[in-house]
Amino acid sequence: MEAVAFSFPLEVRPGATRVGWIGIGVMGGAMAGRLLAAGYAVTAYARTPAKADSLVAAGARLAGSPAAVAAASDVVFTMVGNPGDVRAVVLDAATGALAGLRTGGVLVDCTSSSPSLAREVAAAARAAGCHAVDAPVSGGDVGARDGALAILAGGDEAVVAWLAPLFAHLGRPTYMGPPGSGQSSKIANQIAAAGAVVGLGESLAFADAAGLDERQFLGAVSKGAAGSRVMDLFGERALSRDFASGGAVRYIIKDLGMALEVGDDQEEVNVLPGSALYRQMFSAMVANGDGDLCLQGLITVVERLNGIRK
Repeated sequence: MEAVAFSFPLEVRPGATRVGWIGIGVMGGAMAGRLLAAGYAVTAYARTPAKADSLVAAGARLAGSPAAVAAASDVVFTMVGNPGDVRAVVLDAATGALAGLRTGGVLVDCTSSSPSLAREVAAAARAAGCHAVDAPVSGGDVGARDGALAILAGGDEAVVAWLAPLFAHLGRPTYMGPPGSGQSSKIANQIAAAGAVVGLGESLAFADAAGLDERQFLGAVSKGAAGSRVMDLFGERALSRDFASGGAVRYIIKDLGMALEVGDDQEEVNVLPGSALYRQMFSAMVANGDGDLCLQGLITVVERLNGIRK
């Protein structure tokens, strides 16, 4: 007998609403794990199946394609690398999630992606009798682990509100507006975060060159106006030379690139000189062979520019 669908607008609840998860990286794995621990049945897809081992061990099912995930789910989350990945796992006519999602199902894309693609996905979902929400997140691996992410949601406000029981296990959602608004909000967030990371790296390098105790300096200024969530997340990691914890720097390079994109009509130009500079500095990490390091590794670029060797 066919499983009963608990899709929008029926109430979301553990044991009834079936969750699909596509993309089991640092962030996605932690987020899916929280929903699984909350009692939701989770079906997952990962291009590298071994990444889902811990979820499967905790009770998740593994599917062979995004479409297969969607066929077994009422709500499908995606958390992949870039807009091209989103297009492939959602819109592919044969294997994409939308191809397998039943009428009334909901797609939730947590990837940092393109606002225009979010609008395209929303339109395709609407044409298929489904719903789509773009809901990128901010808060890093710690926020994903602790369920303390900022969730920036775009789409139908009623659908975003309906998702609240699921979002509650991941962080704090804010409705930002129609389709694409979540992605635009995330790009703006990344501009602010990039500036804070650059400032953190430069301040720590300067403190070190001035002969200051870097940890004492960090502890002192973190309580004042210079303090920030970025400093809390990445300050100690930078001092400890822990550049492996968190998301790879290539993702913020991608996000800042979207902020600087020129529209198809060549009139949609964003003049953001700071963002352009931040992107160049993070790109320098890639040029130095450090593209797999995380944001706090930006301090290595500042150190190289100043002849500091550690």
